[in-house]
Amino acid sequence: MDDRYGSDVLAAGWRERGKKPVPDVAAEIDLVVEVASDGYVGAVTRVQAGNVELEDRVGRRRLFPLGGGFLIDGAAVRLTPPAAKQQGAKRTASGSFAVADQRARIALPSRILVEGRHDAELVEKVWGADLRVEGVVVEYLQGVDLLDDLLAEEPPSATRRYGVLVDHLVTGSKESRIADAVARGPHGRHVKIVGHPFVDVWQCVTPRALGIRAWPEIPRGTDWKTGICRAFGWPHETQADTARAWQHILSKVHSYRDLEPALLGRVEELIDFVTAPAG
Repeated sequence: MDDRYGSDVLAAGWRERGKKPVPDVAAEIDLVVEVASDGYVGAVTRVQAGNVELEDRVGRRRLFPLGGGFLIDGAAVRLTPPAAKQQGAKRTASGSFAVADQRARIALPSRILVEGRHDAELVEKVWGADLRVEGVVVEYLQGVDLLDDLLAEEPPSATRRYGVLVDHLVTGSKESRIADAVARGPHGRHVKIVGHPFVDVWQCVTPRALGIRAWPEIPRGTDWKTGICRAFGWPHETQADTARAWQHILSKVHSYRDLEPALLGRVEELIDFVTAPAG
């Protein structure tokens, strides 16, 4: 005799009967998904500590827990961590191939000088591994105005070259006039001065890395860093406030992809200059 009521309605799994199973999908980089709860659509940028980061079409990034609650082409899916990939050659933050088991070389006589502590920290974060392999030391130069004194005290030579990175190296600026004078002077052959066009090295971090459309425009006569902190609604009254703001910005830099090309090319140029064989 047929059971008109079917099987035991209290048996385990009765709630799931008849439901379509939700497939697991690996959260691979660039996979585009929709968040079911609010309609946010973004591409996967990273997966870390049980969370997935999504970036929408205007560069805004949000973090969500892996698991259910996502849609692909309107169909529900569960996002899972991507499978571990076979490990190939590792790269440094600058994009160079990492050298396995390479100890730092004894420092070369040549140096890279940077005009500011923040500049030095940024160069170290992205190029530090490369510089240690090459034996290049980055030194803090308090201001490009002091370069002449340094050159007089410790003159460069074919085996002791100086690469100098400065901010706001544009036509007609103080920095460009000093660079021209050094190039025409007695040390010009062994000194290379390059720079980026931005007012401050902070701007060398791309807006995308910070999750903003663009860096704010700061009126003339306003201290630039103070103006930036004020525009973002950050504390800006003390030097400690400025330092915390920079550490926040620096924390968004993970590799060369988070920096403007105008800085990338200049730093690579200096590394090549100070490591080239003496000739």
